[in-house]
Amino acid sequence: MVPPERVHPWIDGFAGRHGPFSATGDERVVRLSAADGALAELHVPFPPMTPPGPPHVSRLVAHAQAERWVGVFLVRLGGYAAGVFNGSTLVGSKVGSRLVQGRTAAGGWSQQRFARRRRNQADKAFDDAVETAVRVLSPYLGELDGVVLGGDRRAVDALRGDRRLEPLLALETEPFLVVPDPKLVVLRDTPASFCAVRVRVVDPPGVSPPG
Repeated sequence: MVPPERVHPWIDGFAGRHGPFSATGDERVVRLSAADGALAELHVPFPPMTPPGPPHVSRLVAHAQAERWVGVFLVRLGGYAAGVFNGSTLVGSKVGSRLVQGRTAAGGWSQQRFARRRRNQADKAFDDAVETAVRVLSPYLGELDGVVLGGDRRAVDALRGDRRLEPLLALETEPFLVVPDPKLVVLRDTPASFCAVRVRVVDPPGVSPPG
């Protein structure tokens, strides 16, 4: 991943390593085809990039560096965080947690009671997470350029059917952020991931990647 302010220097470095290149692309990906056969795919953050035509590099750089309002909602079982960013500045947030017991190897009726208790705890934790996301993000709904989800995919998928989240999920954008326990320090660091340009490089034929 390349930070927005490093996209142009990265492209200059690609040209230095592989020679002159031609640029093509669309609203989601810019492709650099170098003289030696190397190919770089730069994935547009917060697609679509409009207008998507040439000059591709200049448009990608400007698009990546644009300041946006972004909502972030992170969920793991027992923990959640919601925040709103203006650029990389966190302007509103709430982080919380609720106890969800771990699994047990016990059997019989005891195991069944434990499983019911654990399900109830998980349901309450997820309900708290949804309420928090709605309370923190909804006031900015008209300003948000996108909503980035993260945490644990299974936990997030468990919430997708909640109708309270529909207006926020309508703004969902990549990437999904796989993060550890969603504490405030984790939330504050998310712009480094959701603002970055994801890059895929295919080396020239006959050249093995390093390592």
